[in-house]
Amino acid sequence: MSTLPSWGYPLVLLGSLALSLVLVPVALAVATRFKLFDHPGPAKSHTAAVPYLGGAAIVVSFAAVVIAGTAVDPPKSGYPQLVGFVGLGAFLAIVGLTDDLRGGLSPWLRLLAQAAAGIAVWSMGSNANLAGVPGAVNAIVTIVWVVGITNAFNLLDNMDGLSAGTAVIAALAIFGVAALQHRYLVAALSLALAGCAVGFLRANFHPAKIYMGDAGSLFLGFVLAVLLLKLRATAPTRVPVAVILAIPGVAIFDTTLVTISRLLHRRSPFQGGTDHTSHRLVRLGLPVPLAVGTIYAAGALLGGAAMLMSQVGPSARIVGIVGLLIAAGIVAIPLARVPVYQAAEPPRAMTNATDSQFDGAGDAQPGPGEHEDTIKAPGSRIAGATRG
Repeated sequence: MSTLPSWGYPLVLLGSLALSLVLVPVALAVATRFKLFDHPGPAKSHTAAVPYLGGAAIVVSFAAVVIAGTAVDPPKSGYPQLVGFVGLGAFLAIVGLTDDLRGGLSPWLRLLAQAAAGIAVWSMGSNANLAGVPGAVNAIVTIVWVVGITNAFNLLDNMDGLSAGTAVIAALAIFGVAALQHRYLVAALSLALAGCAVGFLRANFHPAKIYMGDAGSLFLGFVLAVLLLKLRATAPTRVPVAVILAIPGVAIFDTTLVTISRLLHRRSPFQGGTDHTSHRLVRLGLPVPLAVGTIYAAGALLGGAAMLMSQVGPSARIVGIVGLLIAAGIVAIPLARVPVYQAAEPPRAMTNATDSQFDGAGDAQPGPGEHEDTIKAPGSRIAGATRG
């Protein structure tokens, strides 16, 4: 799996896709059999119980492909790190699944688990490799990166197909950059992740038949965070920081927008709500599929920009960074003004939206295919905190 022939990469992608397509219906059946559902509630958009366990199918598919790949073509080095990497992802998935099924996990406990995973990643030799800074700073940046990107994709899981689809686009961008830099193992792992997520998306597009829950979104975010760190591993072909930041740029943008908005409105960043980029697009009149597709397009644009910036010199890269930041600001200003924290008339163009889906006295309630994010305040379970 370290130096696959050219035909090996499609095989990894198709293998993980096929396995996910098989396991997602199994997960749906198991969830139905044991009544592992996200049940309807006063603030929830779905009117029937939706099974969880989609995340388990993603994790098992990815792990199985990695095990099979290393058995056929063992990596020349780093096998213990690879095993540890998959194990840490599975650990975070278990934490997420526990919260999905039982609820009530403190956000601090979740953050502690993610920080522990970040420390383990750093201890296994993966770090930000920032030039000219002390090792302690690199360690802190590495841990913050792992926690931040893991949570960003968890928070992005607020609308049918959104987080998984964005993860697919990010994984394909990582594959493109890794292939250009001859990082064969990273390229193979990114395709394995993309295939698993695509297989899940078949049942997760609006209207979703199954949710991946925190188990899936935490796993996807963690794997992407570590793969991006791996692109910073070796000095001669070390991928610039701008490229690393651009690939998950959609998730970073959404988390930043939500965090700043909540703080400006004197709300806890840990409080769930329908104030994400996707919710704001729907309140502007876009149907759920179009809102999700718009974010997909932004992710694809950023992925393409990242691949381009990985091949140009520092001067051109600076121009690219400035352009992306200006574009982000232009987009953020009108989105920040969308009234998501106060009474607002639901736009007529919203697909299948009804007046009852918006609470006239408080926050906008999620419409069809929308979900609140699930960072909970300690000791509480947010109504409508479903995962797509």
